[in-house]
Amino acid sequence: MQVKTQIDELQNYLTDASNMQGGFAEKLFIPESAADIGAILRDANERKIPVTISGARTGTVGGAIPFGGYVISLEKLNKIKRIDKETMTAVVESAVVLADLQKAVEAEGMFYPPDPTEWSCQIGGTVATNASGARSFKYGATRNFVRGLKVVLASGETVNVRRGETLSADGNFVELETEKGKLISIKLPTYERPDVRKNVSGYFNEQPLDAIDLFIGSEGTLGVITEIELLLLPKPEGFFSGIVFFAKEAALLSFVDEARAQSFATRKNPVASHHPVGETPPPLLRQEGRQSPGSEGIDATLLEYFDAHSLKFISEKFPETPGDAAGAIFFEQETNAASEDALLERWNELLEKNNADLDRSWFTTNEQDREKMRAFRHALPVSVNERVVRNKQRKIGTDMAVPDTTFARFLRFYKQTLDASGLDYVIFGHIGDCHLHANILPKDAAEAEQARHLYGRFIAQSVMLGGTISAEHGIGKLKSKYLQVMMGERYINEMAELKRAFDPNGILGRGNMFDAKFVG
Repeated sequence: MQVKTQIDELQNYLTDASNMQGGFAEKLFIPESAADIGAILRDANERKIPVTISGARTGTVGGAIPFGGYVISLEKLNKIKRIDKETMTAVVESAVVLADLQKAVEAEGMFYPPDPTEWSCQIGGTVATNASGARSFKYGATRNFVRGLKVVLASGETVNVRRGETLSADGNFVELETEKGKLISIKLPTYERPDVRKNVSGYFNEQPLDAIDLFIGSEGTLGVITEIELLLLPKPEGFFSGIVFFAKEAALLSFVDEARAQSFATRKNPVASHHPVGETPPPLLRQEGRQSPGSEGIDATLLEYFDAHSLKFISEKFPETPGDAAGAIFFEQETNAASEDALLERWNELLEKNNADLDRSWFTTNEQDREKMRAFRHALPVSVNERVVRNKQRKIGTDMAVPDTTFARFLRFYKQTLDASGLDYVIFGHIGDCHLHANILPKDAAEAEQARHLYGRFIAQSVMLGGTISAEHGIGKLKSKYLQVMMGERYINEMAELKRAFDPNGILGRGNMFDAKFVG
């Protein structure tokens, strides 16, 4: 195990993709095993020294940035331990990179669906944040694919949790046992979760609660995840993909509504779910039925939105982008040889009905062209980041999601407020899940201040419309004050009580999710 204390050795571990400033730490530990992590935490816990967990540092909310104490980097825990075609599972250590896992799994003819934008993230980080991405429209977030976890607690003790083995008995408490036999009784928070498909604001508390779900999305505040068992699916035979342009936004939104509704209807068909016999499947696969790859019904894997401003940005790298479109949708559906022709016809009918600009839109069933479409999608955040760097500013980006019933109102509020502000902006993202990112691009300090005020208004509006302040990026340190706006002090205190059950001295992820004063 390496231990580093020199400032120049720590420097790379004091920042993440949030660009939050001011991070500092006393020591950096680079352990090589769960036993090493246990020893570090026992020492830190006895001395009440805060500990920040560091992965790939691709998070955007400052969760990996320390403000004192120790940093534990998990970079050496990077082994893919097992890929099992018979049980359709993989067992990995926390620092395995998502892109590496997906390549290894696909080489075995299987498929791991979660696809956050930054594929250089580590699997442990995706579990700690319950990461999602574009394909969550069909497959849900990371939570749906986690079957088992090994977690080192603040005391240095280890717990092994498997889906389906430890459930809340009465709706109020769940009890976990460590490897050494210590029982931990956890009182569950009582807040109601927003009626949205994506939400990473606060600890999970759906009833009945499976204990494994407490750690998924807990942002390093309850324990250190060292090993993960993941559910895999069969690799789809093929995809039909399209980037479709619309002259009018009303037609675009009508297309999305119908594509979403038809996808949900298709998934209710009684089909066999893919999970090991005798195992309790995760929430996604416990649904009434999940559409198998290649069905002839419309069942989009993803529905991604680009507003007119986004298309102008993308045209810098893709000049063939129509300059007069009101917006575009990127969609995909899994296919096989038997279903492909019927599916193309169904999508074409839906697009014609909603007046899509078919002559200038792009479609493919070819893997190479599909990668170009994904490059089109990823060109937007790259272009946005280049612009803000040129302006010597930071973008202000939203991550709110709202219920289906209030989505149109929220999108109107975004556009009307941003248009009135005179600020540069783009709106894009996961429209299938009623979850869009508005990125505001200030040119100077005065515009940056104006953008921050607008961000606060968007937070308030999303909460008022029954939504969540964070659908996929998490809370970290940057959004903790907004979580208090969404939850209220009573429920923040309930979250703090849950944390104390695992971490009585409040050393783990101090400042993540809520202020340390609630734990002290």
